[in-house]
Amino acid sequence: MSEPSSPETRLIVVSQDGSQVEPTAGEEEPGDRPVTELVEQPAKVMRIGSMVKQLLDEVRSAPLDEASRVRLREIHRTSLKELEQGLAPELVEELERLSLPFTDDEVPSEGELRVAQAQLVGWLEGLFHGIQTAMFVQQMEARAAVEAQSRRALPQGLRPGAPDGGQTGQYL
Repeated sequence: MSEPSSPETRLIVVSQDGSQVEPTAGEEEPGDRPVTELVEQPAKVMRIGSMVKQLLDEVRSAPLDEASRVRLREIHRTSLKELEQGLAPELVEELERLSLPFTDDEVPSEGELRVAQAQLVGWLEGLFHGIQTAMFVQQMEARAAVEAQSRRALPQGLRPGAPDGGQTGQYL
């Protein structure tokens, strides 16, 4: 297995005792970037996500006439365009593949609008969960690295699991 070009793209597996274990085949995909790097403008994505979720709640609670359905179609399109500006190309591609397209000549039904908005909200929530998971993994990796470094810095007699049980033999 070749070494990745930067430490941010490397998968680190830590055993129960805190030592680093090399990942087995299939655990690492060198071409993938961490999800935290795929959102270039997180604040913008969060604002749009909140707006779309609120919009979906409104669409569920009120009947829509033709003019409001046309307006919602435009809001949906604008939201997608704005989201794409805050995302890396990989996520833009995924969003385009999964988004429900609306045509200019047809007025979408309430059901179509609800499905499109729910799909977008679900995709955004998945993105947010992925970011949270990636951040948790980064925190755990940093914690394991600090613990491993502190174990190396302790004298042999003070290390947990040392031959003399971690005791120095002196009792005060």
